[in-house]
Amino acid sequence: MPKKSGSGAGSLFFDKSKNKWIVQRYVTDFNTGKTSRKTKAFSSEEEGKKYLSTLMYQKENPLYIKNNGIPINELMRVNLQKKLDMNLIKERQFTRIEQTIKVIEKSYISHKSIEEIDAEELQGYFNTLKDYSNSYIKKIYEQYSQAFKYAMDKGYIARNPMIDVVKPKSNKKDKVVRALEVEEQQLLTDFLVNKSLKECPYKNAFLIQMYMGLRIGEVLALQNMDIDLKHNLLRVDKTLTTDKNEKVIMGETTKTYAGIRDLPIPQFINPFIIEQMEQGKNNKDNQLFLSSKGNLVDPRNANIALKKILRDNFNITDITTHSLRHTYGTRCIEAGMRAVALQRLMGHTDISITLNTYTSVFNKYKQTELNKVNEYYLNNSLLPNELLDLPTNEKSER
Repeated sequence: MPKKSGSGAGSLFFDKSKNKWIVQRYVTDFNTGKTSRKTKAFSSEEEGKKYLSTLMYQKENPLYIKNNGIPINELMRVNLQKKLDMNLIKERQFTRIEQTIKVIEKSYISHKSIEEIDAEELQGYFNTLKDYSNSYIKKIYEQYSQAFKYAMDKGYIARNPMIDVVKPKSNKKDKVVRALEVEEQQLLTDFLVNKSLKECPYKNAFLIQMYMGLRIGEVLALQNMDIDLKHNLLRVDKTLTTDKNEKVIMGETTKTYAGIRDLPIPQFINPFIIEQMEQGKNNKDNQLFLSSKGNLVDPRNANIALKKILRDNFNITDITTHSLRHTYGTRCIEAGMRAVALQRLMGHTDISITLNTYTSVFNKYKQTELNKVNEYYLNNSLLPNELLDLPTNEKSER
């Protein structure tokens, strides 16, 4: 007999034949009224219990809640599962958020019932997170905020303690993605164009990133049908991602809705795209890029290959595949492209993302642009004569 425990939401038992813990539950199809049995396998009893308790809170089982309270981490998991079930997030995002919740669960406070947690205790907890990066503090803060909001919406608590909690600033400096300097870009370009696909399987992927600004997942998802040689356009409408098991899969769309875009192909890149199309004409689904085993390319492997090229040949150790996309954006700004045009080319959802990402580059050329304005004032006699007669240093002081 399998070891089994049950509840109104489902049951948990160990299946010796599969060497897995199984959660079994019954689900009703509200369109047909039919009930079917669903099962989900877990590697450990603890994981199975966590999932089962999530189901209990989803069903708002009053007896279970009365006996067990409502730990804040369980509400985080309920909220996460609901987002996945409602197709608000994809499996990859589910996995990332779940990893954040696992970090949260290392703290005792995450296992306390929501009605027992006050703002002072929460603030004390967040103040211990200063050695994490700002981005990770933000992720943890968001999980607590969403969980307490969920509790408020359900009427489990009368007041949201997160209202009084201030998100601390990290002790670490924010990680900056560096673009290649012009000379470095020249060196890498010369290296890539002089290599065969056998010597450097991802050379064309790197060139497309560096001269068209695609994300690495977008490049590796390209198919022959995405290339319009007649109109010299490249269509970006999907990206590679991973499922819950970290397996690389083809995503249904791009990272963001704004990521869907048609990009003009630079004349210089055209021969390398044609070369890759020829390489991939017999690939499954006409994929431009596949691994040596005929599978979708793991973007992490492409990143490892790039880092090895840069380290071994140029002693550069702080550049990734994302840096190549950033290099394209930087060159566009240096060439005088307006931020709104760059936003479209990069597939950013909002102009503020473009401005924030390339703040240092825009600042670098701020004085040049201001000089243009000053020249305009002078050429159009917009300055009073008394200012025109002043020495340059006095004009600046005024």
